Amino acid sequence: MMGPAHSLSGAAAWLGVGAAAAAFDHPMPWPVLLVGALLCAGAALAPDLDHKSATISRAFGPVSRGLCEIVDKLSYAVYKATRSPRDPRRSGGHRTLTHTWVWAVLIGGGCSVAAVTGGRWAVLAILFVHLVLAVEGLLWRAARMSSDILVWLLGATSAWILAGVLDQPGNGSDWLFTGAGQEYLWLGLPIVLGALVHDVGDALTVSGCPILWPIPIGRKRWYPIGPPKGMRFRAGSWVELKVLMPAFMVLGGIGGASALGFL
Repeated sequence: MMGPAHSLSGAAAWLGVGAAAAAFDHPMPWPVLLVGALLCAGAALAPDLDHKSATISRAFGPVSRGLCEIVDKLSYAVYKATRSPRDPRRSGGHRTLTHTWVWAVLIGGGCSVAAVTGGRWAVLAILFVHLVLAVEGLLWRAARMSSDILVWLLGATSAWILAGVLDQPGNGSDWLFTGAGQEYLWLGLPIVLGALVHDVGDALTVSGCPILWPIPIGRKRWYPIGPPKGMRFRAGSWVELKVLMPAFMVLGGIGGASALGFL
């Protein structure tokens, strides 16, 4: 799928989690619902860091472009080292390592650890990166018409304000994990979810997605999971634009309303 659809699906997924949390008597404070949806929307773009033309690869200028090259080479090296004889030969690392559950867990877990051990500046950095990506994905038309510096300023300002809101008593810095020193441990959850939602979205397209690596399927280590080929679509096709994106909006609205107790 394309960036806007990935981001919408990520936001909708977290709002659905908020509805489920409310149904099980562990409701999210509204700042957790909002910040989690934005984090998940941003994280739903992150697996494409292995592709030089992806939104995330352009979002932070030379820094993200350089990181893209490193991640692409790393992904390709892992693919070559672990492929089975039945896995096809490749010339690059796109839709390999970063499109697996292993990567999603590592990135989300790493962000949780950083948030807990790195203090406020680590939290601000995590929020900044993912809020910039959320703007690039959810407001992509406006972002394309604006300079990168304006988008970065919006991300930095929003990160500072939202971190301050979350720090207020009862607003959710300690949501779900309430032990001493566990504030912001939950930040990794929407990041894991966003990456997995991205992978599921890509699995619906023609090429499929090796989400379950390194679990072998059909004697392939990098088996491209997906529905029957007749049910798949091309990225950017009318199915994505006219069916899936409106569905994500509706489902996100229902999930958000339910999470906030309006339904």
